[in-house]
Amino acid sequence: MALSKRDASGRGSALDDPTYRSGVVELLSLLAYGEISAVEQLALDGGMAPDLRSRVEVAALAAAEFDHFQQLRDRLVEMGVDPYESMKPFEAIFQRYHAKTKPSDYYESLLKAYVGDGLASDFYREVAAFLETSTRDLVVATLSGTAHSQFVVDTVRAGIEQDPKIAGRLALWSRRLMGEALSQAQTVVAERDALSAVLVGGVDVPGMDLAAIGRMFARITEAHTKRMERLGLAA
Repeated sequence: MALSKRDASGRGSALDDPTYRSGVVELLSLLAYGEISAVEQLALDGGMAPDLRSRVEVAALAAAEFDHFQQLRDRLVEMGVDPYESMKPFEAIFQRYHAKTKPSDYYESLLKAYVGDGLASDFYREVAAFLETSTRDLVVATLSGTAHSQFVVDTVRAGIEQDPKIAGRLALWSRRLMGEALSQAQTVVAERDALSAVLVGGVDVPGMDLAAIGRMFARITEAHTKRMERLGLAA
């Protein structure tokens, strides 16, 4: 992929390149489906919350995800794309992930939201480094952590303090979430040619070779370890 129409600042008319534009559409569609999928999952898992305060906090998490979805959907519309059609190819990916990671209690549901969102943010932020400015800014904005993530940390840590035995179970659960999320991310990179082209780059656009992609997933793993430390869990 060669973005010969991009100017030196990275702005220009990069989206005029059909291959690059297709990759951007795929990325935004993938992000958008991920956000609305998270909203649906939080709505389901919110029923596990033990009290009204907790239900409100989970609803706030879902509201933040929905706001991100709207921004991505609107950008796709601006690009002349039907967002609902462009999101369809990613439905199976998220269905597989959720089918394999059904939480059994409130703590697992919170951990899934926290870990899943963190891993996704790390992955898409890595991809954003290879985007032109306007798309990169949108992607980074929709990956911004919400103030409610501290609620998850505080709740999980308090639960472990009250019942230390759950720490081992939640650590295992986080590893399962990590494995499934990385597997789905690798599947996306392998299966979506246009999205892969954004990562690989072209003759005048820096990209990533296989070794660099491997290092990217290593960085994502390292960031996951730090998140687990915040929760008081072993990665």
